[in-house]
Amino acid sequence: MTANHTHEGQVHLESPLEGFSKCHASILSQLQAFADLPALVAAADRAQTIAADTLVLFQDSVYGHHEDEETDLFPAVLRSAHQGEEFDRAQLMVERLAAEHRAMETLWKKLQPAVKAAARGKRCDLDVAAVEELVRAYVAHARFEEQQFLPLAREILVRNGNHMLALGVALHLRHAPSISGYI
Repeated sequence: MTANHTHEGQVHLESPLEGFSKCHASILSQLQAFADLPALVAAADRAQTIAADTLVLFQDSVYGHHEDEETDLFPAVLRSAHQGEEFDRAQLMVERLAAEHRAMETLWKKLQPAVKAAARGKRCDLDVAAVEELVRAYVAHARFEEQQFLPLAREILVRNGNHMLALGVALHLRHAPSISGYI
């Protein structure tokens, strides 16, 4: 840095010192941002964990849950329902729930690539509106199923203990590990 001269030829020592102050201000500003880094790293780690857990949730739970309902529960309820109003009510609920499954699976397929990127710690454009829609849809779906369909299913299936038992066996067999036997 060079010293500034006044018109009278005197050197101003303040200008070089201002440069040091400005440098300190810049360093302090960047260090203040650096102080936020641990929280941001923790948030990024949490985001990566949530994304990975969500991928596992859909792969291992959601799709299997939908399959269990559509392959075992819904048919069991419809087979056991009394013809007429009870059957019609159950049929409408089953159709609604299956349609909701497809809609949520479609939303998930749209979100899945970005969630995979997030799980790998990559930048991604995650559609906030689609995430909110999927969460809202699943909450509403589960609420309807818990409050409306499952009580009806229980009422229908408990009339004949064998029907409830058959459903339990079917679900057990679907999820039992395959055993390699010796012959």
